[in-house]
Amino acid sequence: MMMADNSLTAPYEERAKNILKGELKRRGITYALLAEKLKEKGAHENERNLANKISRGSFTAAFFMMCMDVIGVRQVSLEI
Repeated sequence: MMMADNSLTAPYEERAKNILKGELKRRGITYALLAEKLKEKGAHENERNLANKISRGSFTAAFFMMCMDVIGVRQVSLEI
C-alpha cells in the first residue's frame, strides 16, 4: 500500500476532521451516540476508537461519508 506524503494530505485531513467534529457538535451527537448509529449500519466502532480516529483525522472518505449519513448531514461546505 502506497502512503501519501503527509505534508500534502495533512491540511485536508485537518479540514475533514473539523467538518466532522463541527457537524457532530451542531447536532449534539457524542462519540458514544455516533458509535451506536454506526453499529446500526454494521460498522463496529467503539467510543474510544472513534475519538482516536477522528482526532487523528486520517480516516477514509468512506468512513467520513458513513458518519455524515448516520448523523443526517446531506450537504457539506468545502469552502476553505
